[in-house]
Amino acid sequence: MMLVEETFVPERALPVDALKRHLRLGRGFAEDDVQDEVLASFLRAALAAVEARTGKALIRRAFLLSVREWSAGDVQNLPIAPVASILGLDIVDRFGAVTAIDPVTVQLEADAHFPRLKSVTSALSGIPSGGTAEVRFEAGYSTEFSGLPADLQQAVLLLAAHYYEYRDETALGQGCMPFGVSSLLARFRPMRLGARA
Repeated sequence: MMLVEETFVPERALPVDALKRHLRLGRGFAEDDVQDEVLASFLRAALAAVEARTGKALIRRAFLLSVREWSAGDVQNLPIAPVASILGLDIVDRFGAVTAIDPVTVQLEADAHFPRLKSVTSALSGIPSGGTAEVRFEAGYSTEFSGLPADLQQAVLLLAAHYYEYRDETALGQGCMPFGVSSLLARFRPMRLGARA
């Protein structure tokens, strides 16, 4: 399984001004925008870290999922939530020939943590040996940062500020995330139960 972003978070969706206010950076100077590029890079890094930790797409964009076999005969689990819509489904044989699947044969089962593509008939279209199925879909809470749940907005700003404040620090451990950020993200993380649960 491979998940690829087909579109990226646009610059206009990055809350650079909100991060400046959060950091209490000076305003009213001729060079107010001198740090905008670095602040935008910290916001992108914070968004990516929050998405990786939660399995959620924050800013809505298009994704491509390629699989060699379905999760089950009539279902394909989608690896990121929340999914807004299915944009297309293609079967690609090992020679690269593409067959588009009629979108009325599948439906999206929206779920806060585990969305899936489900066949409206008995099974999803077969994937030939050596071929793949390509599912194009749009995922994310909103097209604007202000449309995110308030605790996710706060987590992104806190983490971007943390990156900014410690930008020269090299001694932090791998995977270090401030406690405040971790606690804000806790309710968005999918719960996985083992066989003994």
